Amino acid sequence: MKKVLVIGYVWPEPNSSAAGTHMMSLLHAFRAQSWQVEFASPAQKTEHMENLEQHGVSSQTIALNCSSFDDYVTTYNPDIVMFDRFMMEEQFGWRIDKHCPNAIKILDTEDLQCLRNARHDAHKSKRAFSKSDLHSDIAKREIAAILRCDLSLIISSYEMALLADVFNVDSRLLHHLPFMVDLASLPTQTKSFTERQHFMTIGNFRHAPNWDAVLYLQKIWPLIRKQLPTAELHIYGSYPPPKATALHNPKTGFLIKGWAADAYQVMEEARVCLSPLRFGAGIKGKLLEAMIMQTPSVTTSIGSEGMHGELPWPGIIENSPQEFANAAVLLHQDECTFLNAQKNAHSLLNIHYDKAQLAKRFIDKVTAIEADLAAHREANFTGQMLKHHTMRSTQYMAQWIEAKNK
Repeated sequence: MKKVLVIGYVWPEPNSSAAGTHMMSLLHAFRAQSWQVEFASPAQKTEHMENLEQHGVSSQTIALNCSSFDDYVTTYNPDIVMFDRFMMEEQFGWRIDKHCPNAIKILDTEDLQCLRNARHDAHKSKRAFSKSDLHSDIAKREIAAILRCDLSLIISSYEMALLADVFNVDSRLLHHLPFMVDLASLPTQTKSFTERQHFMTIGNFRHAPNWDAVLYLQKIWPLIRKQLPTAELHIYGSYPPPKATALHNPKTGFLIKGWAADAYQVMEEARVCLSPLRFGAGIKGKLLEAMIMQTPSVTTSIGSEGMHGELPWPGIIENSPQEFANAAVLLHQDECTFLNAQKNAHSLLNIHYDKAQLAKRFIDKVTAIEADLAAHREANFTGQMLKHHTMRSTQYMAQWIEAKNK
């Protein structure tokens, strides 16, 4: 039986974030092969974390900058190691190279941190984002982690192109893997246009793009209420800080609801999902949930990026506050526009997010690399060079911290 070790930046919270849902899909893909899977993380456990044992996945708490991991990983002796975000590869990748040199190393980027941070910096500086913003220290670290791994999972088609065009990453090291949806479990019928009411949005408040979207909605919502005086906006998300709950205003219909035990239920109850994202990366779980529950969405070009290819969006894409508000009102009031958006969602899910096809392609890719791992690594000379002792600052920093802590 193959052994898989997943090293998580955080413990999976599928009800809190799209990243948590995506991680659970990856764990299920491994388990579907009857492989033994263990999830290890140095993060603190949380109230909303998934019970991994119920999914046949064992768990282990590990320490940063500590040789105890060496004994642990030597004993477990995995065939495949997957790092959740590049920071985990920096911390533990060199230890895997040393103690499990034949293990296939996979990096699950979730989204490109360098892209998200560059866009955030541009937004804070109130200027347009340009690709020159990408050449940051974070980019150097993240691309180095990609090159040191045998395979990196890229969630967005936009980011696949960016890695090839801007950073010249060899396509053999990359695999496009968006969110995986079990089409067989999709609801056959959801609430009708007349059974739904109001607007909603959802997203972890700790995620900077989500919090910025809430602040942006403070500007957009009065434009919607001007046309729909009795409408309400229900804002859901885990870990709302006091500055978020302070925005709760029943008089204006701007309602901070906080944690949603069932994201699909609250999505289905709404007539329109709003997602005015002004920066970010990857693809957006809330917009996929909207497609699944047949809830039309209004989002920005950033929100829809890498999600629909040449297919029509299941809603409307607008970038200015007034046009965004007008689109939201149109979807809320016009049943024909609403129903057309639902049809677009159905097509998009079937063509781009079929779990059965996506999981098979992923496992096939891993199996192909495993069949000739030596040749795969020889073709990636840059990656081998980055493992040379002169480049291994993360190893020596970790060892220095460990020695200092003693």
